Amino acid sequence: MCACAALVLPRSAGADQPPLRVGFVSTFSRPFTEQGEAAKAAIAAFIKEHGDSVAGRKLDVIIRDDGGLAPETAQRLAQELIAGDHVDFLMGSIYAPNEKALGAVSTAAKTPAFFVNGGYGILEGNPYTARFAFAQGQLIYPLAEWALKNGLKNVYMLYLNFGPGIDSATSFKTAFTAGGGKIAGDEAVPVDTTDFSASIQHIRDAKPQAVFIFLISQGTPFIKQWHSSGAAQSGIKILAGIETNELALPVLGDDAIGIYSAANYTVAHASTLNTDFKRDMHAADPSIPSPDFYDVAVYDALQAIYKVTAAQNGALDPDKTMALVRALKFESPRGPIEIDPQTRDVVQNIDIRRVDKVNGALQNTPIATYPHVRDPLEK
Repeated sequence: MCACAALVLPRSAGADQPPLRVGFVSTFSRPFTEQGEAAKAAIAAFIKEHGDSVAGRKLDVIIRDDGGLAPETAQRLAQELIAGDHVDFLMGSIYAPNEKALGAVSTAAKTPAFFVNGGYGILEGNPYTARFAFAQGQLIYPLAEWALKNGLKNVYMLYLNFGPGIDSATSFKTAFTAGGGKIAGDEAVPVDTTDFSASIQHIRDAKPQAVFIFLISQGTPFIKQWHSSGAAQSGIKILAGIETNELALPVLGDDAIGIYSAANYTVAHASTLNTDFKRDMHAADPSIPSPDFYDVAVYDALQAIYKVTAAQNGALDPDKTMALVRALKFESPRGPIEIDPQTRDVVQNIDIRRVDKVNGALQNTPIATYPHVRDPLEK
């Protein structure tokens, strides 16, 4: 059974107008309870900064918990939100298969759906969708290019044996070898792997300069075992993605220091908007250590909803909405973003980051920026 909740917002002027209803279908329970709470704090930060209404319509974010990797549940919840709650927009989700399910509902009902995480195949054939997060290729191609430019010519690949993991490894291999790099090893592991001792020995035996990982939440046990095994003293660098995101750093501790990653957001990004975003998320929920890429995508999806609603004076038409979405350009806590009018995918800066300890706290420090990156694989 799914957990269901509505985010209760204060009443304001314009309450006599129809509410602006947004159905947010995502995972708010284990294993992403903290991520779910952070998303709620991002919504609260957005409301503090932009108000609780737009074009005379009061924002009503209706939260539905899909319970995890469950596309059938996500599809049912989205259908219920459209038929029963009459939502104007859908948002979601953590899992790409769930996003695909939301996309199918969006297309059938002509209800715009804004995606707040990665995954391939979620936009094609679904003309009322757009992505405000990232595609793996946007991160991995710059990471491979940066590695080559910085003398890392021999890399081992370790990744989870499922769609996104395979896509990520293929992207890295394609970009890396095209630039003259050599793959020292190619290893896919089951998605529920917790013991990485054999993989770590394989990596050490191959003697690469670096290991590229796509392990998502399994990155934490890998990194811990990498250090406890003594492999961290081998000089082999770790190239990662979301494994060192801001919510993971407190768990990883000092074992994360020196790991390189590519990301579309870092807490250390210097801008007034990011400073305000961090402050207001912390005020909403002090238990959240800091925002991460997912929270920024939630914030920006709401920015987009407000902009297209204001442009239509509150009278929403799905086709007009999507025409406006294709022309969107605005400032985000991550930096400038826009929507590619052809793919409906986000175009954004990508940072190469290194985990450092600054004033006693771990942070992802930007060390290089690749501006205005389009996904090289989404056409």
